[in-house]
Amino acid sequence: MLGLMKLNQGEYQQAVTFYEKSLEISQKTLSPDDPELATSYNNIGGVYDNMGEYSKALEYYE
Repeated sequence: MLGLMKLNQGEYQQAVTFYEKSLEISQKTLSPDDPELATSYNNIGGVYDNMGEYSKALEYYE
């Protein structure tokens, strides 16, 4: 939620920070094959895509 808010405000680095924290929590609480993890990786990739950092985005999309 906070990541999306920061993304919409154009505060991309803060969005990445919130999304990465969310991913970290999800990795500790969910099974490795839980689809929610894919959503988290996609969210981070999307921010890097918006920043024009396409190679970094690709790391998260893969």
